[in-house]
Amino acid sequence: MKKYLILGGAGFIASHLSEALLDQGNKVVIIDTLSVTLAPNLTTYKINIENAKKVASVFQKEKPDFVFHLAGAINLRRAITDPLFLKDLDFLSRTKIVLDACIKYNVKKIIFISSGGAIYENATIVPTKEDYNAHPTSLYGLANLAIEKYIEAYCVPTVHLVKGDKYYHLDFTIARVSNAYGPRQWQSGFVPAVIAKILNNERPVIYGTGNQTRDFIYIDDVIGLLIVLAEKGKNDIYNVGSGKEVSLNKVLKLTGELLGVNIKPVYKNSSIQETQRSAVDIKKIKKELGFIPKISMKEGLLKTIESFQKNEKP
Repeated sequence: MKKYLILGGAGFIASHLSEALLDQGNKVVIIDTLSVTLAPNLTTYKINIENAKKVASVFQKEKPDFVFHLAGAINLRRAITDPLFLKDLDFLSRTKIVLDACIKYNVKKIIFISSGGAIYENATIVPTKEDYNAHPTSLYGLANLAIEKYIEAYCVPTVHLVKGDKYYHLDFTIARVSNAYGPRQWQSGFVPAVIAKILNNERPVIYGTGNQTRDFIYIDDVIGLLIVLAEKGKNDIYNVGSGKEVSLNKVLKLTGELLGVNIKPVYKNSSIQETQRSAVDIKKIKKELGFIPKISMKEGLLKTIESFQKNEKP
């Protein structure tokens, strides 16, 4: 039996991840500022990872084998000119607290869940490979890229280490996840927002023309791969997605068809400049790990709709 610690364990991806790991007979511990009641055999700590002493005490007590870091830059979904962004610029110090605890308490590996959509904002090559020279413009994308670079610098030695510098041996994997969707997702996501509106007999809102594309991947495919990445993919970056572009208009149309309705959306101008095309290249993860997404867009939408109809909450 392995022990996993999930940072940000109350979130959409993390909650599904903890359930899957528990189903496999593993021990799962989560840290979050929110209360979580997913399973009776789930160990939870309601603390802020800014508190280095409390974080260290959890690591010391639980001694996890693997750490999933999903408490990165979620609060940075705002324009880079927003004056409130300064309150969120401590994400690197939070990451250092986690990495220091991993080293001190002999964690085998840390897996950071980054954003495949935000990292590759306005990419000129779509689908986009891991070695693309990314230059995100949003604070959210920049923050995720900064965390990635910090983890790499912390864990991987260089040939030019200054005398006296320490090299900490900690394996890592970075998963750049595209637009994950599925049951219990918060309505800030496009798919759950559309489903909720239609079920409430309201017109969904689409910012822009709706022709902009995204790479949607069902949550079960994401979780299956993240668990594999805990064991494989040492010190590397992997795209996690379907590898396909799907327009927002197509998602809306397909959702309406599955629900047996024909609802026209409300199109509004976006206050920010949105990426028009987005999809991640998954050739690397197919070749190295044999990953092939199993759930089609239609099947995934149907599963998500059924969850909403059952009133399953995030």
